[in-house]
Amino acid sequence: MLELMEWLAERGVTTVFKADGDRMTEHRKAWMVIVSGGPLGEDSFFRADLGTADACLDSLLAHLDSKGLSPFA
Repeated sequence: MLELMEWLAERGVTTVFKADGDRMTEHRKAWMVIVSGGPLGEDSFFRADLGTADACLDSLLAHLDSKGLSPFA
């Protein structure tokens, strides 16, 4: 995830990846990822709140691919 965040930052994308301790202890979706800006555009704010870090990563990669921005291209 850190390499992806750095790759995105190099392209002007702001990325937040968070584990919420309060949500975790309450057995709620504790993981969150947010991206915005850069080549994604001003109106491309994306947020996913999910149960695992891997699910957040998968969701983020799918979103980036849908915007034509993939670290694997």
